[in-house]
Order: sequence, then C-alpha cells, then structure tokens
Amino acid sequence: MAIQIRDAAARDLPRILEIERLCFPAPWTLASFERELTLPFSRIMLAIPEPNAGASIAGFLCRWLIADECHILNIAVHPDSRRLGIGGVLMTESINEAKSTGANVITLEVRRSNLAARQLYRKFEFEERRLRRHYYGPGEDAIIMELHFD
Repeated sequence: MAIQIRDAAARDLPRILEIERLCFPAPWTLASFERELTLPFSRIMLAIPEPNAGASIAGFLCRWLIADECHILNIAVHPDSRRLGIGGVLMTESINEAKSTGANVITLEVRRSNLAARQLYRKFEFEERRLRRHYYGPGEDAIIMELHFD
C-alpha cells in the first residue's frame, strides 16, 4: 500500500482529534494542535493511504526541529489502520527529514507500558536512555528514547 505524507492544515484537525482521542487516555486538546500549526519549528505530518483519492488520514506525527535536535512529541495511527506500516512510514519521514537538516539526535518519550511503540522505535535503532517517573500521571512512567546520528 502506498502512503502519501503531507503537512497538516487547520481543516485536518477534526480527523487528527478523532485519532488522538481513540489512541490516548489523556488526548491533546484542539488548542494544543492549533498551537502546533503556528509554531515555526513544529510540523504535523499526515499519513494518507493511496491510491484512493478520497482516502482519510490514517495517522499523524508531530515533531519539533530546533537547531540540531528533533523531538517527536506525538505519533498516532487510527486503530483501523494499525499493522499496515503507517507508523513506520511516519517515523521514516521524520528521521529522513532530521538527517537532511543536520540534526544530531531525535528524542521522544513513550509510555513504559506501550510495548508496541517501544518495539517500533527499537526497529529504527532508538535506544532507551532514561526513565521519567509519573510523566503521564501517577504510575505512568515515560521512557526517554534517543536516536543519534554519526
């Protein structure tokens, strides 16, 4: 399946919010996504399955690219579109963009309990570096993962 990647626009926010709410127990708000669309160092990239011209957004990734560092803030794939490689396509796009702009490292936080996401990130050679206790609330630790470029 071919997957088109494009930047998000305000018109995409209802679908992004739908995916966000289906994927996370404490989803980002509309205001959070609206803010990301205004920041010059932020990018929300969308994954849209092709060849259907009317295909809906299947997933998104939000990242910051500041100086020589990329930070992935949020990645989500609609439950109906999981296990199709969409998360991998979004990660590949983000990694390639970071490399092409001269970034030295990509960082992200992931729930300690999210084994599927941790496995995906390890597939891209991210390393688990440290623990951030209660990052997602009481009892919900985050693992900080990093990918360094030589």
